[in-house]
Amino acid sequence: MPAPTAAPASTPLPAARAAGAAAPSGRAPLPVLGRDVTVPLVTGGEVTYAALDYAASAPALQRVWDDVAAYAPHYGSVHRGAGHLSRLSTELFENARRTVAGFLDCRDGDQVVFTRSTTDSLNLLAAALPDDCQVFVFETEHHAALLPWGSPRAAGRGARVTLLDAPDSPQRAVRTLERALAARDPRRPALVCVTGASNVTGELWPVRELAAAAHAHGARIVLDAAQLAPHHAVSVRALDVDWVAFSGHKLYAPFGTGVLAGRADWLREAEPYLAGGGASRRVVRREDGGVDVQWHDGAARHEAGSPNVIGAHAVASACRALTETGFDVLAAHEERLIRTVRDGLADVPEVRFLSLFGDDAPRVGVLSFVVDGWNGSHLAAALSAEYGIGVRDGLFCAHPLLRALLGDDPHHRDECGAPGTAPGGAPLHAVRVSFGAGTPDEHVERFVRAVRDLVREGARRRHRTADGHCVPDTST
Repeated sequence: MPAPTAAPASTPLPAARAAGAAAPSGRAPLPVLGRDVTVPLVTGGEVTYAALDYAASAPALQRVWDDVAAYAPHYGSVHRGAGHLSRLSTELFENARRTVAGFLDCRDGDQVVFTRSTTDSLNLLAAALPDDCQVFVFETEHHAALLPWGSPRAAGRGARVTLLDAPDSPQRAVRTLERALAARDPRRPALVCVTGASNVTGELWPVRELAAAAHAHGARIVLDAAQLAPHHAVSVRALDVDWVAFSGHKLYAPFGTGVLAGRADWLREAEPYLAGGGASRRVVRREDGGVDVQWHDGAARHEAGSPNVIGAHAVASACRALTETGFDVLAAHEERLIRTVRDGLADVPEVRFLSLFGDDAPRVGVLSFVVDGWNGSHLAAALSAEYGIGVRDGLFCAHPLLRALLGDDPHHRDECGAPGTAPGGAPLHAVRVSFGAGTPDEHVERFVRAVRDLVREGARRRHRTADGHCVPDTST
């Protein structure tokens, strides 16, 4: 539906199309861009591309793309103009903020700050830590949630990081956190950072129980929902977390926007994340040549620069589409695909899935594995070149977790594309398959057949390392 050409600035643009009912078995619940793209095979011919790397970046929902296209002719500056398109864009941007707050079931008084990504959101919170804050984080976190607390800005405020060992069960995770918090200095502020769903194993973490443990010991908690929000409803109230962070590009809205939502006090008291227009309320030149600045108190305090209104609009569109489709429908679809992978490879003993909490632990549509006799980069390259399947290989920006899961026995060869290792060390390299609302059954079924064929018969083409990547050798 095209956007209205003369809508009043107070009227938000309508969604381009409504989300439909549950898709028939075998079809994806929500259509995505790229579902009809074909790619060439080294063995000849073309095949429809099977995008099975949703955990890195999910494709854009068709609904999101249509909503962005409907708004694009009406693009204007946000918070900075008196013209019709500027007022329309400002209203659209603030409506997106309200939509995200509803999607996350935020509390009264919570702030929704638009950022660039989950990484950016957690770095923003790290820069807003109060002085001498103690931060507790499991070694199993994605680097986006593991590294910001040791950044120069956080360290400059006296932040001290306690790294917690990888737990082997949800109950062990809660006990580990409780012991660490019980031993902390209660006079210092404290923050716990935890994932909702692992980007490596897909396993769901006991967020509500961890939040209860944090609050019982006077600490706050931030939830990394980058892998959780696209698959399950996230309620700030029900989970009782203080903040939640997620990325648009994992929520089917790849237009450069992330979200940090939650309590306002630490954000209000911190220096602006970026200094510049939009974050400043009043700037006055002093006689000594400097300037005095009065900063905004709300979300704008940390949104300096021209806001990414298209990115915010896209995130809001994705939130509406997922909510209207229903997370129960999405979860049922993913659970069927997970069973397809696990059952289809159950009789291939060379394949070993990676897990902290056990193979039966609840998870989102993310599965990582190693294959005896294969380096992960070689397997991933063969899946792409010979079957038109895109997966991820490597350490998935979660190096400590992969080392905890693989140890010194990664069950694959040090060959094409293997990463460098320390002298005497073993290469660490896994393969990850991930899917979601736009994945049809056929893509996952093709993946299972391809892995079985490669393990049993080998690749049909030799591969070599070129510029650090494993590629088919076309010289033979």
